Amino acid sequence: MARFTDVKRLKPFNRKSVVGFGGDVSDMQYLTRLLMSLDVEENYSGKGSDLSVGADPEEAKALMSANNLHTYLSKVMYKRRSDFNPLWNALLIAGLDEKNKPFLASADLLGTVYSAPTLATGFGAHLAQPILRSVVPDEKAAEELSREKAIETVQQCMKVLFYRDARSMNEYSIAVIDEKGVELKEDERLEGQSWAFADQIRGYGTQTV
Repeated sequence: MARFTDVKRLKPFNRKSVVGFGGDVSDMQYLTRLLMSLDVEENYSGKGSDLSVGADPEEAKALMSANNLHTYLSKVMYKRRSDFNPLWNALLIAGLDEKNKPFLASADLLGTVYSAPTLATGFGAHLAQPILRSVVPDEKAAEELSREKAIETVQQCMKVLFYRDARSMNEYSIAVIDEKGVELKEDERLEGQSWAFADQIRGYGTQTV
């Protein structure tokens, strides 16, 4: 959004997962600090991370997998909702599970959770999902989707969202997760996409006919 030009909404977690945040910025910052403390606790507990000395590899994978991170965050969201003090965010958790299989799921301010081959929040749930579902209609198509096609589809979605919302910017972040870890690119830009043509449209601004 053009209102927050320096806010990054994709946060990597433990080299295996990425959390995407929609909604309130201050609540996002609270959840980010919570994830940082969880990461430190797991990494230095001696048993919970693949970086810990003497950690059991299988146990570390299970504890730090994306699906367990989603479970943790969904319980945090539900607890705050139950306390009548909800966190006004929509979360998307993507990464690898304990079997190194792709995982994608969401959690919202009510603690509602679900998983699907493609997910989006905000305007993306209305405008980007039809594009995503046309490319990835089911689980089988998701398994066959190439990295290049996935990135191209996301770029197409960002272009549509930019042109359909006058409050948006042509900058975004994109993350790719595989067995090697998280590749996060911030400050990506939609090349050649701008509203510079708008002043040539009849009816735009003050014009002399």
